[in-house]
Amino acid sequence: MPDPIFDPILSSILLATVIAGVVSITGAAIFSFTLLSKVVERMVSLSVGIMLATSLLHALPEAFESGADPRSLFATLLGGLLAFFVLEKMAILRHSHHHEGDGHHHAHGHDAHQAGKSGWMILLGDAMHNFTDGILIAAAFLANPELGIVTALAIVAHEIPQEIGDFIVLLNAGFSRLRAYVFNLLCSLMAVAGGLLGYFTLDQASGLIPYVLVFASSGFIYIAVSDLMPQMQRRATVKESVPQVLLIALGVAIVLALNHAY
Repeated sequence: MPDPIFDPILSSILLATVIAGVVSITGAAIFSFTLLSKVVERMVSLSVGIMLATSLLHALPEAFESGADPRSLFATLLGGLLAFFVLEKMAILRHSHHHEGDGHHHAHGHDAHQAGKSGWMILLGDAMHNFTDGILIAAAFLANPELGIVTALAIVAHEIPQEIGDFIVLLNAGFSRLRAYVFNLLCSLMAVAGGLLGYFTLDQASGLIPYVLVFASSGFIYIAVSDLMPQMQRRATVKESVPQVLLIALGVAIVLALNHAY
């Protein structure tokens, strides 16, 4: 492995994880604090296109072209989809992927103490999720710098609408706007720790990279198909559906454009 101090891959991983965290949290804070619900819905549509294109047009082809056993990679994809299903069932990831910021209203009888507990729980879950994102960014950069950039972009795109829901919960739990922003920002920087772990472990075991990429793809696909797209289907009028389709196409186009740019 190259000297970490001068390794451009490590520098790219650290820069991508920091920027992804700061951009997603700051973007989510702006949208949450101004309550631009229409923008939130559009971000959901855009993120679906980016996440699906990143998985199906970048990460999965990269994994299958690595020479790894296709049956093992498909088994990893199946296992990843089932794992995310189980995690959501256990409510570990549900708070991150359920967009409570879209016209969300808490019950009037919501207990303040319970709301406070939910605020801290959502921060804990968010930290875990961001740590995983860091590992995924590291795996993508180790496989291909272009894929690393696209993966970081996809993470920013899906984190913004997810973090909006988190901000709404934190504000309801009694956090001030500044406190909610600072704590969420600190949690987002767990991606840096995940990126470091991914760099030092995956670079020494490069044979595992295709499997991590497939597992990452299973997460993107599961989130897009299970959580985001059903939310979009609730708005079935032509007036609402046309922008959704166009924004999904824009997300795919962004990924394709980045692919041709590098």
